[in-house]
Amino acid sequence: MSKRSLIIIALVAVIGLGAGAALFWRAESPAGADSAQADVGGPFELVNQDGQTVDESILEGRWSVVFFGFTYCPDICPSTLQAVAAAQEQLGPRGADLQTVFISVDPERDTPEQLKTYLSLDAFPDDVVGLTGAPEQIEQVAKAYYVYYRKSGEGPDYTVDHSTAAYLMDPQGRFNRVLAYGLSPDEMARLIRTAMQEG
Repeated sequence: MSKRSLIIIALVAVIGLGAGAALFWRAESPAGADSAQADVGGPFELVNQDGQTVDESILEGRWSVVFFGFTYCPDICPSTLQAVAAAQEQLGPRGADLQTVFISVDPERDTPEQLKTYLSLDAFPDDVVGLTGAPEQIEQVAKAYYVYYRKSGEGPDYTVDHSTAAYLMDPQGRFNRVLAYGLSPDEMARLIRTAMQEG
């Protein structure tokens, strides 16, 4: 191989490494993080458990834990709602600044009446807001939060596979952080308390 060819190969390698480093720095920079955060959430119009039409303004004025699930969920949904309720209690007086918003990914069965009955269980957070809507409305809000869901099975006993994380939104309705599935109430309360102190 000629000396000229070796020089060209070396230059290509240096340029490639430089471009890769620049892309990595951009992805890891605070500006990149801010724009990624701004992408989570957005406008929606749904119906709450009292049959009232609401929009994204319900996220304003309080911290919100937004969780997508369905009332026939056998494990993930009830355990997450119970963890949020316990975490809210651990926040003490600051717990009054937190609301839970449960968005159904099963609009076929989760009518406002069904949501109201389900969310009234004592083990769930007080004053939890349940939201449902037409399939296309649910699809829109799920996309805004990067939530996956898919009907599984046939007949009345079908289930719904769905994302398990919850989203902590600040009092301006902006995404703050993900609350991963499986967090203990202690861990969840710590993360929410930290967000409140920083906010």
